[in-house]
Amino acid sequence: MLTLSDVPTSSSRPASRPHAVVIGSGFGGLAAAIRLGARGYRVTVLERLDQPGGRARVHRQDGFTFDAGPTIVTAPFLFEELWTLCGRRMEDDVVLAPMLPFYRIRFEDGATFDYSGDLDAMREEVARFSPGDVAGYERFMERSRAICEVGFERLGHVPFTSVSDMLRIMPDLVRLGGHRSVYDVVASYIRDERLRTIFSFHPLLIGGSPFRASAIYCLIAHLERRWGVHFALGGTGRLVDGLAGLIRGQGGSLRCSAEVSRILVENGAATGVALASGERIAADIVVSNADSAFTHRTLLPDGVRRRWTDRRLDRSHSSMGLFVWYFGTNRTFPNIAHHTILMGPRYRGLIDDIFRRKVLSKDFSLYLHRPTATDPLLAPPGCDAFYVLSPVPNLAGGQDWTAEAEPYRRAIERHLDATVMPGLSQSIVTSKVTHPGDFAADFLSFRGSGFGLEPVLTQSAWFRPHNASEDVARLYLVGAGTHPGAGLPGVLSSARILDTVVPDARVFA
Repeated sequence: MLTLSDVPTSSSRPASRPHAVVIGSGFGGLAAAIRLGARGYRVTVLERLDQPGGRARVHRQDGFTFDAGPTIVTAPFLFEELWTLCGRRMEDDVVLAPMLPFYRIRFEDGATFDYSGDLDAMREEVARFSPGDVAGYERFMERSRAICEVGFERLGHVPFTSVSDMLRIMPDLVRLGGHRSVYDVVASYIRDERLRTIFSFHPLLIGGSPFRASAIYCLIAHLERRWGVHFALGGTGRLVDGLAGLIRGQGGSLRCSAEVSRILVENGAATGVALASGERIAADIVVSNADSAFTHRTLLPDGVRRRWTDRRLDRSHSSMGLFVWYFGTNRTFPNIAHHTILMGPRYRGLIDDIFRRKVLSKDFSLYLHRPTATDPLLAPPGCDAFYVLSPVPNLAGGQDWTAEAEPYRRAIERHLDATVMPGLSQSIVTSKVTHPGDFAADFLSFRGSGFGLEPVLTQSAWFRPHNASEDVARLYLVGAGTHPGAGLPGVLSSARILDTVVPDARVFA
């Protein structure tokens, strides 16, 4: 663990430093910029949108504040380390509030399960559903712990630059059942179908199907128990602002409304970027936090790509799409928890519709986020702010979201009004929708997917785009579409890997 005495001060850095350009200011790009700045680089972050954050940008509308994307903070030490690298304390800029419960899960029949990190409370919750599954639950959590120790703590920040790296971990993968799905592993310990749903849904948080995602992602259950689930007071945007401030404090710059049109490559190495405006920016290294498929298909010249060709990308499996409805109400709904998961009447069938058949179902499962349960200042007095997220097919499903969006939103509104939020329809005072078409337009996301490549075994670790480009020297990739994957811990770990694969700034001196 870093200490403040390990961190160089800005006054100790030479005035003229090697230049690193970071494309995109999602959490991966911001974390990469800070880590590079701490290692002696002068960093320029380029963001095509009008504010930093990427998928974590903020919508402010009619006095309400809505986090556009991630709302769940796990493994907070990965954020704390970024502040430490800058000689600062995270708690001076951002306060993380622990969630209790982590989630409230509600089934179609009205039964609820409060999911937390408290072992005794979880035993009681499991026993309410199926007393015979308590022992199986405990064995599953022990399995999750073992997987987390290998998959996250030991390998989450390790680059997979050669096939030998993959072969080296194969015995562990086989021993931990990585070739099986998350659902299959959960079902081997737990018999009750509702409990199987509760302990297998986590891959959906990173864009994967529980029935296809590698059992390595069973690690999330232990990760949450060990480090907790938190919410940043003021919203996730407060974390974005804090990281942007750290970059500026290091002497770096962050430019918004600066769209990169291509990565400049000479003699097989990245030498800078060209902007859509025509401006060229020279760099000693380039880091792309753009969608990894977009980086390869659009930002790189065709002639330099050997591995991530259009054909390979077309054959890849993308994560699901996301339909997100942000809304504010002129009253509060105190019975709604901060994080509520509303399970629909089907589990396997709905997920099959989304991932395999790619059809838009009439039923849905929903993630309902009520940040004002923890921070009332995110809405006007006496009001509540919400977003509700529905997993949907990505754009490979062919849906016309310009036509589908409003009917789908109304269906969700009717469902919430009829179940957990009676009177909702008469209470809405502001509303905004984001759908897979917006993900493609705003974030340049391939197929409008919410999380880049789907987290299946054949698209994990070495099989995923490498953090050090396989084709172009001095080009590096971070973010959800590269190793180790989506979710805040994965994205922050992708930036942490740069400490291993990016040369020290003194190389360019």
